[in-house]
Amino acid sequence: MLLSSTMNKFRFILVIAVSMAVAASTSTQAATPTTAAAPTKVASVDMKKLFDGFWKTKQATALLDKDKADARKNLKGMADGLDKAVADYKLMATQSDDPAISADERSKRKQAADEKAKAINDSKTQFQQFQRQVESQLQDKSQRMSGSIVTEIQKAVSDQAKLGGYTVVVNSASVESVVYVSPDVDITPAVLTQLNAGAPIDVNAGAGAGLPLNLSTNAP
Repeated sequence: MLLSSTMNKFRFILVIAVSMAVAASTSTQAATPTTAAAPTKVASVDMKKLFDGFWKTKQATALLDKDKADARKNLKGMADGLDKAVADYKLMATQSDDPAISADERSKRKQAADEKAKAINDSKTQFQQFQRQVESQLQDKSQRMSGSIVTEIQKAVSDQAKLGGYTVVVNSASVESVVYVSPDVDITPAVLTQLNAGAPIDVNAGAGAGLPLNLSTNAP
């Protein structure tokens, strides 16, 4: 899932907003008992459903899946090259012990095998560095996409809340801050409709799994 720690920050903000709104309402009622305070109008939204259903999430996931596939292809090519190099080294090591050849030839072959082993170790180091670099780059890309998407969702939530005259919007996907939410105050469908208006892709198509990425191979 692309959804990252940005969602946790949003959840915390919602909890604080609810607390402040309730406190403000109580304070107003206590200060002016003869004046009816405007009631706090609360709506709910399922941030997880919005994130998963947003066309930009699906598009970003598809792009990341392609990047992962390309990375795995490159890593497999490097791993296959290492496998061949190891097989060549074993053959060279065996040939260097051939009793049918002269001592001088065995020495030359052994030296060549030792140089091959060093080259293999260097290639293994390069492979591991490249793997870590690719995983880090894809992770960073996923987090940037996630942050941008959540920011856009928050704006859409704010737009719909203002249209409906809601003072506070709580995240119904967060079990820590919500015990019960009536479907009557759920503005998730309205927000999702706004987000997907004019989507260039089929928003009903399922999206593949996102990060975390595991590019492990069977390289020697």
